Amino acid sequence: MSLTVELFDLPAHQFRVFWGASGSLWQSLWDRLLDIIGDNPLVLWTAGSYIYTSLVYWSIGLVYTLFDVTGRPGFVRRYKVQPGTNEPVDAARLRTVIRQVLLNQIGTGLPLLFLMYYLLPAQTSASIRELPTFVTVVWHLAMCMLIEELLFYYSHRLLHYGRIYRYIHKRHHEWTAPIAITAMYAHPVENVLSNLLPIAVGVWTTGCHISVAWLWFTLAISNTLHVHSGYHLPLLPSPEQHDFHHLKFNQCYGVLGVLDWLHGTNEMFHRSKQAKRDYILTTLEPVRETHPDQ
Repeated sequence: MSLTVELFDLPAHQFRVFWGASGSLWQSLWDRLLDIIGDNPLVLWTAGSYIYTSLVYWSIGLVYTLFDVTGRPGFVRRYKVQPGTNEPVDAARLRTVIRQVLLNQIGTGLPLLFLMYYLLPAQTSASIRELPTFVTVVWHLAMCMLIEELLFYYSHRLLHYGRIYRYIHKRHHEWTAPIAITAMYAHPVENVLSNLLPIAVGVWTTGCHISVAWLWFTLAISNTLHVHSGYHLPLLPSPEQHDFHHLKFNQCYGVLGVLDWLHGTNEMFHRSKQAKRDYILTTLEPVRETHPDQ
C-alpha cells in the first residue's frame, strides 16, 4: 500500500516542483519588468494598458495590412476567405479605417481604462508585484471568456436592430469582406458597447491581476484581428463564422458560437460551404482547396 501511494505521488510531486520553478521564473521576470516601468497601479492600469493594447492591435494589424496592400508574399493569397476581394485594398478606404480606429482608441479606449481602474478593488504596488496562482489565472480567463460571449452576442444583436443598425452598426458593415484592422472600425457608441465593455466587464467582475488582464486583452484583441483578417491561416483561429456574418449580416453574432447555437442564429452558416472550412488549419493546404466551392 505504501509503495502504491508513493508511485502515485511521484508525478504529483514532480509537477509541484516544475510549477514551483516555473512560477519563480515568471515572478522573477515580472519583477524585472516592474523595476523598469514602475509599479504604480494607476499608471499601469491606464497608460500601461493603453500602450500595451495599442501595440498588440497595431503590430498584428500591420502584418495583415502589409498582406493586403502589397499582395506579398504571394502564397498567402491562397488562404483568402473571399478570393479576389481587397487585392489590393483600396488606399482611401484604408486611411478612413485607420483614422476611425485611432479615434476610437484615444476617445473611448483610454477613458474606459481610467474608469476600469476606479471600479476595480483598491490595489497597491505590493499586490501588483505578486503574481496570481495558475489556477486563479485559468479561472479568471474562463470567466472573462464567458462574460464576453454573453455581452458581445446580445449587444451585437441589438446593434443589428432597425434604426440602431442604420445609424451605428452600418459603418462596421461597410466591409462585407473585412480586413484585420476593421475590427475596431466602428461608431464610437458601438466601440464602447460591443467592443470594449464585453472585454472590460470580465476584468471588473473577477477583479483580476493586471497581468491576467493584459493576457486576456492579448487573447481578445488578437482573436478579433484574426477573425476580421480575411485570411484562414494555419494554426490561427478560424475566421469563417465572423467573415460569414459580414457577408450575410444576420448570422453568427457571437464569439464562441454557443449562443448562436442556442438561438439558432447560425443555421444558414451550418448549411454553407464555409461551415466545412470552419476549423483550425493544422496543415499547409488552404481550406478552400480542401473544400472547394464546386
